[in-house]
Amino acid sequence: MYRSDPHIILSFTIAGTLALLFLPILCGCSIRAANTAIPPAINGKQEDPVTDELQQLIFSYVEDLLETQEGETDYGSIVEILESLAVHPLNLNSASADELRQLFMLSEWQISQLMQHIDSHGNLISIYELQAIEGFTPSDIRAIEPFVTVSDDLPRRHFIRSNIMDEGENVLFLRYQQLLEQQKGFSDITPEELLANPNARYPGSPLRLYARYRFTWYQNISLGITAEKDPGEEFFTGSQPKGFDFYSGHFFLKDMGRIKVLSLGDFQAQFGQGLTFWSGMGFGKSTEGIGVKKNGLGLRPYTSVDENNFLRGAGITIQVGPVEVTGFYSSKYRDASVAQSDSLTGEPLTITSLRQSGLHRTPGELAGKNAVQERIGGGNITFRRKRLKVGLTGYMFRLGAEYQRNLTFYNQFDFSSNHYHGAGLDYSYLHRNMHFFGETAFGGNGKMALINGMMISLHRQFSLALIHRHYDPAYQSPFAAAFGENSRTTNEKGLYLGVKMQLSPRLTVYGYADHFSFPWMRFRTYMPSHGSDYQLNLDFEPSNETRVSFRFRRKNKPLNNNESSSRQTASSHVRFLEKVCRSQYRMNLSYHISPSINLRGRMEFMTHRHGDQKESGFLLYQDILYRNARHPLALTFRFALFDTEGFDSRIYAYEHDVLYAFSFPFYSDQGMRTYMVARWRLLRNVDLYARLSRTMYINRTHSGSGLDRIEGPTRTEVKAQVRLRF
Repeated sequence: MYRSDPHIILSFTIAGTLALLFLPILCGCSIRAANTAIPPAINGKQEDPVTDELQQLIFSYVEDLLETQEGETDYGSIVEILESLAVHPLNLNSASADELRQLFMLSEWQISQLMQHIDSHGNLISIYELQAIEGFTPSDIRAIEPFVTVSDDLPRRHFIRSNIMDEGENVLFLRYQQLLEQQKGFSDITPEELLANPNARYPGSPLRLYARYRFTWYQNISLGITAEKDPGEEFFTGSQPKGFDFYSGHFFLKDMGRIKVLSLGDFQAQFGQGLTFWSGMGFGKSTEGIGVKKNGLGLRPYTSVDENNFLRGAGITIQVGPVEVTGFYSSKYRDASVAQSDSLTGEPLTITSLRQSGLHRTPGELAGKNAVQERIGGGNITFRRKRLKVGLTGYMFRLGAEYQRNLTFYNQFDFSSNHYHGAGLDYSYLHRNMHFFGETAFGGNGKMALINGMMISLHRQFSLALIHRHYDPAYQSPFAAAFGENSRTTNEKGLYLGVKMQLSPRLTVYGYADHFSFPWMRFRTYMPSHGSDYQLNLDFEPSNETRVSFRFRRKNKPLNNNESSSRQTASSHVRFLEKVCRSQYRMNLSYHISPSINLRGRMEFMTHRHGDQKESGFLLYQDILYRNARHPLALTFRFALFDTEGFDSRIYAYEHDVLYAFSFPFYSDQGMRTYMVARWRLLRNVDLYARLSRTMYINRTHSGSGLDRIEGPTRTEVKAQVRLRF
C-alpha cells in the first residue's frame, strides 16, 4: 500500500498552488474586496499596525478563552485571525455575516442587529454609532475597535500578479525550545542495557524545533509550510532521515467568484454546532456566560502542529445564490497501536487505539507511527435566507485496519469498527431579539444526538443564553466536538443557562449555571451520575488604568469512591459514587502605573473534596509588563508562589509566551515559578523573542515521571524565536 511521504504532499501542494495562482492571472480575474481596508503606508511601506498594546489585547482575549479550558490547547489560529484583521480591518458597512463571525467577541445577535441597522438606516458614519444599536455596549465597541473600520469605499481587489506580490506578506518563523535540566531519557546508558531495553532512552536530542513559512494576501490567499521536531526525536538521522518528524502544508483560496473556498493540502472543516463534524479547536463553556454558540466557519487552512487531528486532501465550497455547497476528501496515515499485522506485507490487520500524542522517540512509539490509513469524505449544503440558515452535513470514515477497542462495561458503546458514517441537520434563526440555533445528528448505528439553544437580548444591558443537549450513550461520531461537559460528544444530558449584565459602563456581571447528567457509566464513574457547574464573574473598571475582576466557580462531578474510603474494606471490590466538589475563588487586578508599565496580579484559592478527603491550594502571582511604542524592547515578567496539597488541587494559569506559542500549565505542590519574555524589534520586519522560565519546588526532589523524570527540585526551560516579515 502506498504511504504518503511528507515531501510528496508538500510538492503537490506547491504545484497546485502555482497552477491555481497563474490561471486567474492569465484570465484577469478579480475578487470581492469590500470587506477589508489597506493599512496606511509611510514612504511607500506599510506601517505595522500590530502594536505591542494590540498584541496584549489579543492575548488577553485568548486568555479569557483558555480560562474555561483546563489543559493546554493551541489557540494560535485565533491570534492569526485577529492579527490579520488588525492589519486589514473589516469594513463594517460591507462585511458579510461570515466575516463578522471572525470577531469572536461578537455574538450572533449582535451581528444580526448590526446588519439590520445598516439595511434600515444606511451605512455607519462612525464606529461609535454602534452605541445606538441594541446589544452593543461601550466595552463591546472597545473590544472590536482595533479590528474594524467604517468606510463607504468599496474597492475591488484585482487578482493579478503585481497586486499579490506588492500587497502580500511573507512570514517566516524559526523557534528553538529546550529543558535545561537533564531528563532520564537523555541520560547515559551502557550499550548492553540499551540492547536489553531499546525503549529505555531517547535517541534524539532534547531540542524542540519549529519552523513555519506562510504567505498571505489579505484573507483571500494563504500558502504555508509548517514543520516540527519534538524533544527526543531524531533529526536528519536514524529514524528521521528527512529532518523534521512532522510536516504540514496548505494552500487556501477564498472569495473568487462562485468559488467561496478552495483548500488543498492540510485543512480543517467545521459545520453547525459540532455535533456531526468539527475538526480543530472547539470552544466549550464561556467565561462571558453567553458566548456558547459555535459558528462553523466551514473550510479553514491548518497551520498547527497537532499531528493527528486535521484533514489532508482537498475541499471546495461553491456558492450559488443563497446556497453553499461544500465537499471535501481527506486521506492520511494515523498513529495507532497495532495488535495484528499481515505476515507477508506487514500491513496492520487490527488496531486497539488511535494514538494522539504525536511523539515518535523510542522504538515503541515509532512502531505505531503512520500505522493505519484514515480516509474521510464528506460535505455540507447550507441554505441562507435573511435571518434563516439551514445546513445538512454528512461524512463517511474508513480505517485501513479493523479497530478493536479493549471494551469493558463502561465504554461498551465506544466506536470500534473500521468504517463509520454520520449525518446531521443544523439550523440558525433570528426573530426580533431572539436567536435560536441547534443541530440534530444521527450516527451510523442509528443513535441520535441533539442540541438546541437560544440567545435573548432582553435589554441593552442584559442578555442570556440557554442550551439543552441530549446525547445518547451509544451515539458515535469520531469527529464531533459539540458543547458539553464530557470530553467526547456522547452519553450526556444537560441544561445550561448563561447571563451577562452590564450594570454600568464600567461594571459587568456575567456567569452561568450548568446541570448535567450521564445516563450510562463513564471512566472512573461506574454507574449513571449527575452533576453541576456554576460560575460567577464580576468585572469592574474604576478608571481607564485600572481593572479589577472577581470569579467564583464550583463544579460537582461525582467519581468512584477512593480506594482508601472508610466505607470500603480491603477485601471489597464494590464501587459506589462519591461527591467530588471543586471550588475556585479568584481576584485579578490590573493597573497601568504609566503608559509603558502595566502591573497585573492574581490571587486564587481552591478546594477539592472527594468524599471525605479534602485538598486545598493557592496561587499568588505578580506580572510586570513593559511596552513602549518608541522603544524596540518589550518585556513581561512573572513571579508566582503556589502551595497545593496534591494533584487534585492543582491550579491552571495562562502564561505569556513567544508569538503564536501558548503556555497554560498547572501549578501543583509547593514552590515558586518565574518567567520572563522579551521581544526585541531588531529591524522593522525582524522580531526576536526569548523566554526563560523556571520552577523551583520546595517539597519535591524530582519532577516528571518515566523517561521525562528530572532529578532535582528545579525545572528550567528556554525558548527563542525569530520572525521575519518580507
